[in-house]
Amino acid sequence: AAGMVLVSFLRRCVQLLLWPIHVLACLGLWESFYKRLFPYVMAKLAPIYNHKVYKQKQELFGNLRKFAGPSGQLILLEIGTGTGTNFQFYPPGCRLTCTDPNPNFRKFLLKSLSENRHLKLEHLVVASGEDLHQIPDGTVDVVVCTLVLCSVTNIKKVLTEVLRVLRLGGAFYFLEHVAADHSSWTYFWQKVCDPVWKYFGDGCSLSRETQKELEKTNFSELNLRCIRVTPYWIPSSPHIIGYAVK
Repeated sequence: AAGMVLVSFLRRCVQLLLWPIHVLACLGLWESFYKRLFPYVMAKLAPIYNHKVYKQKQELFGNLRKFAGPSGQLILLEIGTGTGTNFQFYPPGCRLTCTDPNPNFRKFLLKSLSENRHLKLEHLVVASGEDLHQIPDGTVDVVVCTLVLCSVTNIKKVLTEVLRVLRLGGAFYFLEHVAADHSSWTYFWQKVCDPVWKYFGDGCSLSRETQKELEKTNFSELNLRCIRVTPYWIPSSPHIIGYAVK
C-alpha cells in the first residue's frame, strides 16, 4: 500500500512537470506536432536498439522461410513498420506489405527499402493495427510486429486482425517490451514513468501485460520467452520475444 501511495505521489510530480505538454495535448496540438517529429526520433534510436537485439532478431527471424506458402514465396505483413528496421532480417524474395498509422514514416521506410533490395514491396498501407480491412482474410503467411503492441489502443483487436489475415498454419512474430514483475523496482518505475513515456513514445505504455493477451488469443501454438535488453535499469528493459502459429 505504501508503495502505491509513493507511485501515485511520484506520478503526480511527473505530471506536474509535464503540464505544458498536457495542455498542448488537450488542445489537440501535441499529437500533430509529435506525429511529424516521431519518425526523426525513431530514425536515430532504431539503429541503436537494433544493435542491442541484433542476435535475438537474427535468431527470431531465422526460421521465417518455413512458413512460406506452397509457391515457395513468403508473403509477409508488418504492422507498425516505422522506419523499416526489420527489413535486413527478412529472407530474399519476400513479398512485403507494410502498414503504419503514421504517414510521416514513409520517406524513412522507402530509404530502408532502397538499402534492402532483396525485398519486394507490394503494398504500403496507412492503417492502424486494429483495422487492417485492406488486407483480405487468410492471405498472409507471416505477420511481424515489433515494439508496436505497447502503443496500440486495443491489443485484443490487433491480435484478432492478425488471426484474420493469417492463413491457417501461418505465424505471428513479435518482440515487445512489457510490464516487469509486479514486486520489482522496475515495475515501480514503469508505473511512475508511464505518463511521460506516453507523450514521448507516441502513446507507448511501459506496463502492458502483452504476454497475457497473447496467451488468451486463439493461436494453436505459442513460442514465447522473456528477455531483458540493456541497460537493465531502464523501465523498458523487460521484453517478450517469439512467434505464435494460427
